[in-house]
Amino acid sequence: MTKVLGIIGGGQLGMMITEAAKKMPQHISKIIVLDPTKNCPASQVGAEQIIADFKDKNAIVDLANKSDIITYEIESGDSTILKNVEKNTKINPSPETLRIIQDKFLQKSFLKENNIPVPEFIKIENIEELKTGLRNFGYPALLKARRDAYDGRGNYKIDSEKDIQKALDYFKGQNLLLEKFVKFKMEVSVIASRNTKGQIKTYPLVENIHEQNILRETIAPARVSHEITKKAEVIAEKTMQVLKGAGIFGIEMFVTQEDDIVINEIAPRVHNSGHHTLQSTKTSQFEQHLRAILGLELGDTELLHPTIMYNILGDVSFEGKYAPINISEENVFLKMYGKEISKPLRKLGHFNLVAKEGETMEELLKKIEKIKEKVVVKQVS
Repeated sequence: MTKVLGIIGGGQLGMMITEAAKKMPQHISKIIVLDPTKNCPASQVGAEQIIADFKDKNAIVDLANKSDIITYEIESGDSTILKNVEKNTKINPSPETLRIIQDKFLQKSFLKENNIPVPEFIKIENIEELKTGLRNFGYPALLKARRDAYDGRGNYKIDSEKDIQKALDYFKGQNLLLEKFVKFKMEVSVIASRNTKGQIKTYPLVENIHEQNILRETIAPARVSHEITKKAEVIAEKTMQVLKGAGIFGIEMFVTQEDDIVINEIAPRVHNSGHHTLQSTKTSQFEQHLRAILGLELGDTELLHPTIMYNILGDVSFEGKYAPINISEENVFLKMYGKEISKPLRKLGHFNLVAKEGETMEELLKKIEKIKEKVVVKQVS
């Protein structure tokens, strides 16, 4: 029997989940998204939309009443309300998994309790605890919001004592944690999946390059040794075993100066660093997520060809309508998200550059530099 799929969030991730769901009519008959933005990206590709805040209790109940299964593309949903409606509809990843992951202090505590490596951290409730933590960790250190933070917006790097008050003022009373700064060689991630029957599969390790705390480029596969790749895969699989939620999880990690792996953060959803799978693997992360939450056999995750994903971000100099972006290069796959307005560093789209037969990663990296020059977000005059 086909299912009605509910998604909390209708942005670009919800859009690509919707597109994957539409290719599975034997399993999914309808898609409904809950999103506060009228004509959100997911609604533009065929999802019905409930226009309301992600945490709106009545809207979540309405979504639950209309759906056979609920998932999310954003961690901002209210896990308590979701727990209450769980008796009416299946929710994956589970509200309990969401509760643990959406609070970074609970997330890191959970990982530490399960002997999964994370940077040193402490809970911060006042300026004295912050000063004590900084004396122990040294400078620099990262002050982080425990909830509702993504793309680096919930982080404040404290470089010296004079930054302490500025850092606290920046968060305006939010619940916080302090994390020891990791002098990493590289940021990497594993897209991992677990279905409702406990089957686990991971995609190959990728390398992530950030600009102003926002992911700009993902290189698949990561340019690391076999030993580092293996360490990351083992940690990702162990994480999936202890979390027990069904779906895709984006597991962000650091490669330390000593070539060890520590987890930075986990996202309980499809992830920006997995967009390359739309062209690089037989099963995209979006299809895999659906297969996982529906209890189907997980798809093939083998990397078929080296691929680089590049995020198209809004120019920092303006907010407003922007000129259409077109790329006509061979083996370049452009995906725009249907957002009419550009804002500074807003994710407007991405493209995947796929290697031709026999093309090396070095050649691919040279090629993408030339393509980047042509992909400029310009304001419509």
